[in-house]
Amino acid sequence: MATIKVLGYSGSITTRTVLCCLKEKQVDYELVVVDPAAGDHLQPRYLALNPFAVVPTIQDGDLTLFESRGILKYLAKKYKGQGTELYGNSLSEEALVEQWCEVEGQSYNSPALAILSQIVFVPKKGGTTDEAVVELNVEKVGKLLDIYEERLSKSKYLAGDFFSLADLQHLATTHYLVTVCGKGDLISSRKHVKAWWKDISSRPTWKKVTEKAP
Repeated sequence: MATIKVLGYSGSITTRTVLCCLKEKQVDYELVVVDPAAGDHLQPRYLALNPFAVVPTIQDGDLTLFESRGILKYLAKKYKGQGTELYGNSLSEEALVEQWCEVEGQSYNSPALAILSQIVFVPKKGGTTDEAVVELNVEKVGKLLDIYEERLSKSKYLAGDFFSLADLQHLATTHYLVTVCGKGDLISSRKHVKAWWKDISSRPTWKKVTEKAP
């Protein structure tokens, strides 16, 4: 069986998520470095695979896929019965996983990335952090985490009492909020969210993905 190629780089939020998923599913892969900082994502060879010029992209035999959340779903379904069952074990569990994956994609990701952008990426490009934007999005994330707190008071993980794609999708962005952006109080101030984050961020697969980077 051909090894899956992951075109991306280890510091990328979305690449880390895909690599963690592959480790959870116990799938061998080859990481082919595509570093946007070096302009690799704009080279014709890469654009032929991913016209949106973002990472990661995977190649699995004749199949080429981009968009990290789509990649995660593909891997979770292709390797059902191997490693961690990231969709649960029933149709109802799968529906709950999809529901909370949508929450992450539609409600959590945007304000979390806005905070990360203002605190990390804007200064890197020579700009000045807009504290009003940070405050607005911290408030948005906080309100959402209040909903998570209620949910996690009733189940260990977002979709139920099993680790799933819904939890995995939160790992990379939340990692940066806590470790780089100094927004760990968003997590630690909520009892059940704090326990959830301690659990999922301590998974061996995630620790392996982040061991050499911030």
